[in-house]
Amino acid sequence: MIGLLREITENLEQYFVELIREKRHDPKDVLIRGILFLASRFYRRVVQCRLWLYETRIIRNRAIGCLVVSIGNLTCGGTGKTPVVEVFAKTLSQKGRRVAVLSRGYRSRDRSLITKLKQKFSSKQNKVPPRIVSDGKNLLLDSISAGDEPYMLASNLKNVVVLVDKDRVKSGLYAIEEFGTDTLILDDGFQYLNLKPHINIVLVDATTPFDNHHVLPRGLLREPIKNLKRADYIFLTKSDGSNRLRHLKEFMKKHNRRAEIIECCHKPLYLEDVYNRGFKRELGALKGMKIASVSGIANPASFDSFLVELGGTIVYREHFADHHRFSQQELIDFINQSHSHGAQMIVTTEKDAVRIPRLDRRDIPIYFLRVEIDILSGQENFDQCISRICFLRGSQTLAPARKYVPGVDEPELERSGSMIFEQD
Repeated sequence: MIGLLREITENLEQYFVELIREKRHDPKDVLIRGILFLASRFYRRVVQCRLWLYETRIIRNRAIGCLVVSIGNLTCGGTGKTPVVEVFAKTLSQKGRRVAVLSRGYRSRDRSLITKLKQKFSSKQNKVPPRIVSDGKNLLLDSISAGDEPYMLASNLKNVVVLVDKDRVKSGLYAIEEFGTDTLILDDGFQYLNLKPHINIVLVDATTPFDNHHVLPRGLLREPIKNLKRADYIFLTKSDGSNRLRHLKEFMKKHNRRAEIIECCHKPLYLEDVYNRGFKRELGALKGMKIASVSGIANPASFDSFLVELGGTIVYREHFADHHRFSQQELIDFINQSHSHGAQMIVTTEKDAVRIPRLDRRDIPIYFLRVEIDILSGQENFDQCISRICFLRGSQTLAPARKYVPGVDEPELERSGSMIFEQD
């Protein structure tokens, strides 16, 4: 039943994406697009009204006494956010910060209805802890319970706590109290207004920056482009460093003149066996190979282009909806099709690798492509960039945050949060 519901959801999602991008031209589709346009105008006003309530302090956000770095985007997926979150968490941890990543856990297995009802009517409902994907030492949940992105982060990050909960204020307080965290990274946090960030980082995909410029449901924008004004830094991902992006950067500067725009790209590192983690092959192994490409990500074109640029020939490809969880039968069917097309290896993304089921069959190797973020603008590397953002903001340096004390009222929390940065 769950599998059927997920299939229906993914088919609807794919239909609406094709509808939004005007790949469907039936008369009924044109009518539906008109209805979606009206709905998007209403949704836009709701989004702006919500933002206004926070800006005027009618609804108050929380500051919880430690550094909060929000990393998010304006669009629905496809910007390559997870590798950026990973590098920020890793670098800050290496520089002595006690880091926790707070994730919503999109499409993770939720608690059962019975459990939710018990929590709702229980006097202890507020004491239900967030799901601990990693305590900084051990991986404690699988990708189904955690969600693919939190699981991927927890697998790659050492000495970094990864928590999943829709209430990021609650999970942030939990991280401080239980793990002594002094730095929180909000994964996909730009639209999460309940927790006050010290640094707001927005990612924009250089290849498809703002889709069709419409907000949901007529477009894929979560909020209007003008809301870039809230960003402290804009990371232009999937950039090629060329001058053709000059107009895009000028367009973004019109909406936010104070934010620095940092160009970066995803750089392939190596291939790793999906079933034999730790077994790696150099990228040169792709040269001259016939490849079958499979993925379930929002923007598969950039992934496929990597394989071609590295010398491979894609003889068969199949793309599924974003966050698609592969069944054994789907994988078997894909392997059979790969064989019939003469593929010598199957390559997928790292995010998809955590959702591929185990098979005893080993007649064709299955690898994922490991990538990292590389800074293109300026002469600095990513570590230097993070140091400048989080440790050297103007003439300020970062001091350790004090531990959160339960029972402190909201104004005191805000004062403690504002004292993280001390003068040199």
